[in-house]
Amino acid sequence: MPPEPRHSRRVSLHTLILLGFVVGALVGLAANRLVLQGLLAEAHLESFIENVTAPLGRIFLNLLFMVVVPIVFCSIALGVAQLGDVRRLGELGSKTLGYFVFTSAVAAGLGLLLVNLVRPGEGFDPETQARLTEEYRAQAEVRQTQAEQERFWPDVVVSVVSRNPFRDAVELNMLPIIFFSIIFGVALTRIPAGKARAVSEVLDGVGSVMVVLVGFAMRFAPVAVPALAFDVTARFGWGIFRQLSLFVGVVVSGYLIHQFVSYGIFVRLFAGLSPLVFFRKTIPVMVTAIATSSSSATLPTTIKVTEEELGVPRRLAGFVLPLGATINMNGTSLFVTVVVLFLAQVFGVAMSLPSQLMVLVFAVLTAVGAAGVPSGSLPIIVVVLTHFGIPGEGLAIVLGVERLLDMGRTVVNVSGDVTAACYVAASERRNAVSRPYSSSASDTAAS
Repeated sequence: MPPEPRHSRRVSLHTLILLGFVVGALVGLAANRLVLQGLLAEAHLESFIENVTAPLGRIFLNLLFMVVVPIVFCSIALGVAQLGDVRRLGELGSKTLGYFVFTSAVAAGLGLLLVNLVRPGEGFDPETQARLTEEYRAQAEVRQTQAEQERFWPDVVVSVVSRNPFRDAVELNMLPIIFFSIIFGVALTRIPAGKARAVSEVLDGVGSVMVVLVGFAMRFAPVAVPALAFDVTARFGWGIFRQLSLFVGVVVSGYLIHQFVSYGIFVRLFAGLSPLVFFRKTIPVMVTAIATSSSSATLPTTIKVTEEELGVPRRLAGFVLPLGATINMNGTSLFVTVVVLFLAQVFGVAMSLPSQLMVLVFAVLTAVGAAGVPSGSLPIIVVVLTHFGIPGEGLAIVLGVERLLDMGRTVVNVSGDVTAACYVAASERRNAVSRPYSSSASDTAAS
């Protein structure tokens, strides 16, 4: 008899990425400790980061950013075209935006509750405050200048209607790209069926190619993710966390509660999914978000996982997820709320309950304008700070830990996008407007 075949158990890609992240972070912390103890020259560490790990990380990010614009354009335009009736677009859009606002308000409310319970800014060491402000003053001034140069009206609103979509594609300005994609999809429904079908087939083909390219990029992730984790932990270490431990504790606690409790409840109630199954299947999304700290860079992975693992139809995932990566920022809403109230406590600015509720409203509304890139929410925080009479340069106090907290913030942001897609798909199924998750042959062909 022939020998029985051996069944080797291959380690899954997302397991390799997660292990790589942990290893990279731990090695980075060890390198940071060696520098502090004088056993490793800081110049040598910086040279290693600039010449080895940083390029690896940038290549990975570039691979992901490379497919963002094509995948957003094809997904949204095709999704809108497949809706057929423009009135359906309005229904789907209002349902999606309503969910975004609700979950962002829950996140901001959670941040408000935690910062009032713990009050991390009271009794903050003045000497540490002065040192951190001085150390990060230059970065804070840059963010303040960015905030002063851009007004929500008319700058942000008018810029949504692009005069040059190609320029916006190059600069990764996602709101104008999304608007152009939507009206392109609407226009597809107004031309003869034969021509529309030909264009739709091209969009579908390009979108499929982009998904394959995402797979190529993710195969590089087990090498690039440890490099990205090493860069951050080697430069900052844990020292600054000790100085801002209460603030960091409040933010991280908010992230964890909203990520695993709020979202768990949402997917169970609104989408009929098991929270355990949901979180297990979205591990690749969460790991990519941690590594990239960018909703936009994570978007290709988010779309791929949501369609293939959670069974959301492409026409719904292609509409909800790109929109969510641009304007649905649950983690950012929570972070902005905590930072503003924390700095108000540090500088002794009294904040009444109505003022705190206004901070919550500002956090939800201004998060819409946050760029889906690392540290994209910082100019927004300056706007909110100055509105409430809190020194804008106070942002310098939290800049030392912001980059690390940005990782968790991105996880909460993109996970919220996935829950939104699951909710919209389940809602469409319940209303018998679209087909169910277990797609028929025709739905599979359309996907």
